[in-house]
Amino acid sequence: MSTPPPLQLSKLRCVRHPDREAAARCASCGLVFCRECVSEHNGRFLCASCLAKIAAAERAAATRRPRAAIFKHALAIAAGAAWLWLCLYLTGLLIEKLPQSFHEGTIWKQSVPPTEDDAP
Repeated sequence: MSTPPPLQLSKLRCVRHPDREAAARCASCGLVFCRECVSEHNGRFLCASCLAKIAAAERAAATRRPRAAIFKHALAIAAGAAWLWLCLYLTGLLIEKLPQSFHEGTIWKQSVPPTEDDAP
């Protein structure tokens, strides 16, 4: 069994520009194009129309989110907000339980014994 001879792109012409020689074959549709009509995407040469189809499919896949994922995300945000509220509420209760002298600032004067410099 013999292998077919390699494709000589220099003898082929671009599909969109017949006066230019072909430089690459589109990996998706298989047509040959000049250097201006193909671009590299993920290591493959693609024509503009195939690249547009792939880009549209990638955008559509990125914008679709299942409802379960949206619900899960909203639930996580609500749980975080509830946890934050609980922490702040308990901190408020703790501050409220502190003695009145702490709030007035006199607790610090009571705990320090008078020194000779404090005497009048």
